[in-house]
Amino acid sequence: MNSVPENLFYTKEHEWVESLGGDRYRIGITDYAQSALGDIVYIQLPKIESSVTAGAVCGEVESTKSVSEIYAPITGKVLLVNQSLDKNPEAINTDAYGIGWIAEIQSEAGFDVKSLMSAKEYLEITA
Repeated sequence: MNSVPENLFYTKEHEWVESLGGDRYRIGITDYAQSALGDIVYIQLPKIESSVTAGAVCGEVESTKSVSEIYAPITGKVLLVNQSLDKNPEAINTDAYGIGWIAEIQSEAGFDVKSLMSAKEYLEITA
């Protein structure tokens, strides 16, 4: 069974969102997604200071099985990316919700993280 932490929020495209306080959020791909992808060998991270739009492509993950797009779960500005993934993309496979995080985003005004799926709702679509 895949791990689905209850303190995070999720998208149907299998991204997770963690509130860091205020309008700052950390994002990544879910354990379910990394498991489906297989061994991750490369990640194209979003660019720092770039604007991202919820539902639009903001990066890419390449595995031994396929290439998959990463969709921004929220609209805002990329403040930070996990540059350690450049040399260690397999960290997503070993710890998707910890050292495998992808980026930190400052959301646009009015974003409500509760508009995303809860852990329970996400589990229902991955069951």
